[in-house]
Amino acid sequence: MTKLTKTTLFKAARPRAETAMDKTARAVREILDDETERRKIKTERLRKTRLEREALTPAVEPKAKPTAAAKKPRAKPVK
Repeated sequence: MTKLTKTTLFKAARPRAETAMDKTARAVREILDDETERRKIKTERLRKTRLEREALTPAVEPKAKPTAAAKKPRAKPVK
């Protein structure tokens, strides 16, 4: 019987060749991940800027809307 060692007991699986579809999927994932990261960074930057601007700007109370005068009913046509 043969002697069991790491190399004979656990055979390393051969890496399979990357197909064109695998290459495309990997490239798309990398592009989407990069876009997502840039969008998150931009959103954080804009949120921070907005919060700073809101903190420095005094709150403006909305002016009371003038009450509209009662509208007259439309005149009915005379027969």
